[in-house]
Amino acid sequence: MRKTADLLGVTSAETVRQWVRKAPAADAEGATAKADNEEIRRLKQEVAELKRANGILKAASAFFAAEIDRPHR
Repeated sequence: MRKTADLLGVTSAETVRQWVRKAPAADAEGATAKADNEEIRRLKQEVAELKRANGILKAASAFFAAEIDRPHR
């Protein structure tokens, strides 16, 4: 603790010890990581859905553009 206190410029090793005790538990960090992973998974699904929709819209616009260019009788 003294070495860390010196590196941080803190005058007391006791202060560093108290910070360590007050730090969030490893379970809280795990919960945060799990929430982040779920958010990333959800965003990846959303991106995939948007890419599919974009492909459909491109195909539809090409179809209707070709329909407009066709000569009508």
